[in-house]
Amino acid sequence: MSAFHQDLALGRWIPRVSVGPRLAGLAKRARREPSEAPEDLLIDDLLVPGPAGAPDVGLRVIRPKTLRGNAPAILWLHGGGMVIGSNSQDDATNFAFARTLGITVASVEYRLSPEHKAPAALEDAYAALAWLVAHAEDRGIDPGRIAIGGQSAGGGLAAGLVLLAHDRGEIRPAFQLLVYPMIDDRTVTREDLEPGNMRVWTPRSNRFGWTSYLTQVPGSPGVSPYAAPARREDLTGLPPAWIGVGTLDLFHDEDIAYAAKLRAAGVPCELEIVDGAFHGFDALFSNKPVSRTFWRAQAAALQSALFPR
Repeated sequence: MSAFHQDLALGRWIPRVSVGPRLAGLAKRARREPSEAPEDLLIDDLLVPGPAGAPDVGLRVIRPKTLRGNAPAILWLHGGGMVIGSNSQDDATNFAFARTLGITVASVEYRLSPEHKAPAALEDAYAALAWLVAHAEDRGIDPGRIAIGGQSAGGGLAAGLVLLAHDRGEIRPAFQLLVYPMIDDRTVTREDLEPGNMRVWTPRSNRFGWTSYLTQVPGSPGVSPYAAPARREDLTGLPPAWIGVGTLDLFHDEDIAYAAKLRAAGVPCELEIVDGAFHGFDALFSNKPVSRTFWRAQAAALQSALFPR
């Protein structure tokens, strides 16, 4: 396993704490207040219709004040292992996407596990996507240029949402931005992992997250590819993708494998591998050059996909 990136050397002192029922419960009760809107952005916190028989879905819509006409958008899904997190936790990067690219960012408040098992979170995400497309004109969004993106568990949800949208045939996302996505429950069963330099998301956390989300034991037969997209055999016809992950990330191998599978299916996929980076490094050390470079790679991928020449 590679050593820590020089910009992330302090990461070796991060305690190797695992997320379990107690820590997840505390995190849910200690939710921080959403960021206030910067002067150059408009923020609407909305409730949109949820899936049939389910509650409404929270949607945090961020848009530059200077934006005129129909512009692209990205539907964003936050991380948290399916058990914690909120749609405002990625405000800093979502603000940057909105103002730097001149797009709308719509961040989804999906239902969390273990209170809500799969496919609750995914169906919430689909309901939010459907609402965004249906209200694209009055929101100044080009419905043909809507990307789906997410980080960690949100990246896994984004990949699953792309599969679901493809199969239902009602909505055609333009792009998928997958930031160290959590996409393969079978990683829980691996015995060859060397977790010594892994930080933030550990194998024990991963087992808790997948066990909380799935309706069956992680790694067992019959897990839906919508819940664990790495299980999908045929990825033909999906929109182009960008996948980014560090070499010290628990999800490194599953993400590399998914990128290879996308490419084998003829889906353009850009892969960004950060040597010596652990899970969530860009959130914990956002001002470090390696984190800024990682974010710029995401922005460049979105720029190319949503503003084609």
